Amino acid sequence: MSNSGGETRGVERRGLMLVLSSPSGAGKTTISRDLLRGDDNLTLSVSVTTRPPRPGERDGVDYRFIDRAQFDAMAKAGDLLEHAEVFGNGYGTPRAEVEAALAAGQDVLFDIDWQGTQQLKAAKRDDVVSVFILPPSTEELERRLHSRAQDSDETVRARMAKASDEMSHWAEYDYIVINWEIGRSVTEARSILEAERLKRERQVGLHSFVERLRAG
Repeated sequence: MSNSGGETRGVERRGLMLVLSSPSGAGKTTISRDLLRGDDNLTLSVSVTTRPPRPGERDGVDYRFIDRAQFDAMAKAGDLLEHAEVFGNGYGTPRAEVEAALAAGQDVLFDIDWQGTQQLKAAKRDDVVSVFILPPSTEELERRLHSRAQDSDETVRARMAKASDEMSHWAEYDYIVINWEIGRSVTEARSILEAERLKRERQVGLHSFVERLRAG
């Protein structure tokens, strides 16, 4: 696992943007939580939103809650790497915080859909690593949605209908993880992260490191 301070085994490194997308119920949130646990060089992107806070949500932790005028101004000024309207509310990723994290060697985790992923790639393609989480079957996806006991039967049907469209975008992603079993899927996602951290172009300190090796 990488050290904090933007280094990979002692070599200065530029951070990356790890995007996880999936249909609701496929395991993305659980995988995200496990990746974040115990990795001090991975942080979750905090989106801005115009919707009001839900019970228990904390400003600056779950979301940054802003008004519509602020949101529209940020979007117009190009201060959002990606943004979308969902059920009449605006959601977006602040550019400044992410760019500062990447420059410091901090990796940023994104829990966004395929549309947000396309926008991130358009803005910062070289920094984005995208992973799509697939369920093992539609029957298992529906079972998992019902087992959460969070949604009505009508809502589950709506989520299943949306899932078909979401899964049609799998080929736009760099990596595909089929979530047969959550522990295995977390291991696969972590392996992707570790391999991407070692890419030559992200280890910006390699040139000086190799020069020191050659100099003895």
